[in-house]
Amino acid sequence: MRKMLVITRDGNRSEEIGSLLFQDTKIHTETATESGEQPPDREVDTVFVDVESLLESNKSINKALESFWTHYPSAAIVVMADEEQTGFAVDAVNAGAFDYLTHPIEKEELGLVVKKVRESDVLQSELDYLRDQFWNEDFLDYVDTNSKAMRAVFVKIRQVAGTRTTVLLTGETGTGKSLIAKLLHAHSNRKEKPFISIHCGAIPDTLVESELFGHEKGAFTGAVRRKLGKFELAQGGTIFLDEIGTVSQSVQVKLLNVIQERRIQRVGGEHDIPVDVRIIAATNEDMGKLCEDGKFRRDLFYRLNVFPIRIPSLRERREDIPRLSEYFIRQFNGQLNTELKGMHPHVLDTLLEYDWPGNVRELENVIERACILETGEILHPESFPPDLLDTQGEVVTSPVKTDLPLKMARQITVDKFEKQYLTSLLEQCNGIMKDAAQRAGVTTRQLNKLMNRHSLYRADFKNKN
Repeated sequence: MRKMLVITRDGNRSEEIGSLLFQDTKIHTETATESGEQPPDREVDTVFVDVESLLESNKSINKALESFWTHYPSAAIVVMADEEQTGFAVDAVNAGAFDYLTHPIEKEELGLVVKKVRESDVLQSELDYLRDQFWNEDFLDYVDTNSKAMRAVFVKIRQVAGTRTTVLLTGETGTGKSLIAKLLHAHSNRKEKPFISIHCGAIPDTLVESELFGHEKGAFTGAVRRKLGKFELAQGGTIFLDEIGTVSQSVQVKLLNVIQERRIQRVGGEHDIPVDVRIIAATNEDMGKLCEDGKFRRDLFYRLNVFPIRIPSLRERREDIPRLSEYFIRQFNGQLNTELKGMHPHVLDTLLEYDWPGNVRELENVIERACILETGEILHPESFPPDLLDTQGEVVTSPVKTDLPLKMARQITVDKFEKQYLTSLLEQCNGIMKDAAQRAGVTTRQLNKLMNRHSLYRADFKNKN
């Protein structure tokens, strides 16, 4: 059973809110004067607190929230406010509170917040489990994802990492297949042994066999000494065959034999050499079509495709773009000796809309370029490529998304206009909510909800003029 605490200045209001909550929930209500008289219940998972109780003794919002988290470390803080106090409530959310509600509180709206808290708790539990029980510390930033599609990938990795099963990684160029291969190796029982990577498409056909299997002295012109191949170098560990779809038919035959017999033979050699190597292959091509066209052996494809993992494109995991951007900024701060703190809201808005044909690799390159060019504390539109952003931070070209249903495409356009309208309005009003709401013809409560929907924060627009 979940535990919730309601703290208000008015005891009647506390009881009223408690009555709106669900019956499968243990609810305790307090007035602000009662709060602190009894030892806090550290198992409380949600605290509903009104603005007056939060800011008692003239505490700052940050200090007030810290005080609550000291008493209720696992609790989600939901701030309740009258309409004229919504500014304080929004500031509390920006400081780390889970959400806010405005009076009069409706049961349906309260139910949605409680549902969001529960969903957040489940996700956080999953992430905590993954961090504490499985993932190597070096990869924690990478596996901390907001994308459902990527979480599914990490579940598969957990399932297969400890086995010797051959894995085939598929996905567009730049999605991070090589990093996934390293992730698999780092969490396998072979992690103390070598991880050897070879980009099959970057090696001339005449040299692929020698690179993979090695050669004997005199095997061909220029073979002046014996050379060990990648399979021998990876003995006991993992070999990563990137762009596997590019290898020739003769190499395919030898790879099939390696997988079946666990033996190799150097070019020009006469003896079989046993190898204990886990194979991870990757491709950005349609392997089924290559087999149909006779360019790739079907029997080898079946051997490689024992445990397929498809890596989603960045378009399919847009919710990770803010987190990835922050990660790359921190990374390049260290490399370039800069102290960038983030990016302009217009920039992030455009990054979220862009289709990223080069995926995560393209995002990383774009952020690196911007970090080099930026002279301020945050990344501005001027630091990004002109084909991505103009100097006002808007998309230079906005093609009609005919691959989407009309209703969805229309909503994307409406959302974009709505955000641009609110941004310009708030800049003109210096973030003064009352003035902005009046000019927009909405209530401050409606304006706050619109701002939350588009991740706009009042503090970003103060003293703009």
